[in-house]
Amino acid sequence: MSGKLFTRIANEIAFAAGKPIAFILCCLIVVVWGISGPIFGFSDTWQLIINTGTTIITFLMVFLIQNTQNRDGIAIQAKLDELVRVSEAKNTFIGIEHLTEEEVEKFRKQCEAAAKKADKELAQRAAKKTQRVSPSRTSRAKARA
Repeated sequence: MSGKLFTRIANEIAFAAGKPIAFILCCLIVVVWGISGPIFGFSDTWQLIINTGTTIITFLMVFLIQNTQNRDGIAIQAKLDELVRVSEAKNTFIGIEHLTEEEVEKFRKQCEAAAKKADKELAQRAAKKTQRVSPSRTSRAKARA
């Protein structure tokens, strides 16, 4: 129950923080704070107010945003894993996000090499097809003349 409540609150705060109005309000707070500087004589307390407020908000937002990013990443990974599982792709790619950076890089290089090989094969097939079509067009042109 508390997990769902936290998730709901974290989502709502992260969503609200990403709205333009949130940015505008933060800018207004900074402007009001800046304008109030001469009134308070640019005192240490005046400076401490904005420093403390921004530090607290930043500290809390880091955890909320990280929580949201973690859930989004896990959800996307689960969706991709399901697409891999039900397609003709290799199931060995499922769960590679848990491997070391070096192991993931090895998979990436294998995929890149396979893609280049497939592109080369497609180009060769297209060239052969073009070669087969070209002579027949030439023959038809000669027959018409």
